[in-house]
Amino acid sequence: MVDNTFMSPYLQRPLEHGADIVVHSATKFIGGHGDVVAGLAVGPAEVMARVRSTTLKNFGGILSPFDAWLLLRGLKTLAIRMERHSENALKVARYLEQHPLVMRVYYPGLESSPYHELARRQMDGFGGLLSFELMGGMEAGRTLLNHVRLCTVAVSLGDTDTLIQHPASMTHAVVPPEARAAAGISDGLVRLSVGLEDADDIIADLDQALAAVGRAQKR
Repeated sequence: MVDNTFMSPYLQRPLEHGADIVVHSATKFIGGHGDVVAGLAVGPAEVMARVRSTTLKNFGGILSPFDAWLLLRGLKTLAIRMERHSENALKVARYLEQHPLVMRVYYPGLESSPYHELARRQMDGFGGLLSFELMGGMEAGRTLLNHVRLCTVAVSLGDTDTLIQHPASMTHAVVPPEARAAAGISDGLVRLSVGLEDADDIIADLDQALAAVGRAQKR
């Protein structure tokens, strides 16, 4: 089973690479507009028949007609959205990679990524999600989020808007620090779901917020 939420079917199709079942949080890139909560599973007919006759029957999960319509609407623009997400994310990742306050950028579209060649072979683009580690740890992450203006502070992803979050003080705040570290979530890690705005505007917002981080560290 492969969770393909971050890539969407447009950029990666795990069934073509041997996966048995593919799942998506359709709330994210497939819906694409931050206005629907949905999930889906895809697989061979015989496998999905078992899913329908057991899991679906026992646990429900039927979408309302309106939510289904929202997903169908999202699919109409999936291709152009994913291309723009990927294009913008690569520009932002390259900017972050050269910033003196950023220790590391995690994005498969960067040639410095250990997964770049693998991603290039099996994906049709690198997606809109990236993360980066700030110098300064917890306080640097908080300061950055307190100073963004265009980016929206939110824990979701795959929206038309650029969404930013600091896991150590948000989604994983209740997780013990040693457990976070073991999972690769440092105190300075920031996750960015790059949206459809002009890439230069996203970069300008991050630049002024990072400048605020730099000023705070000099005090």
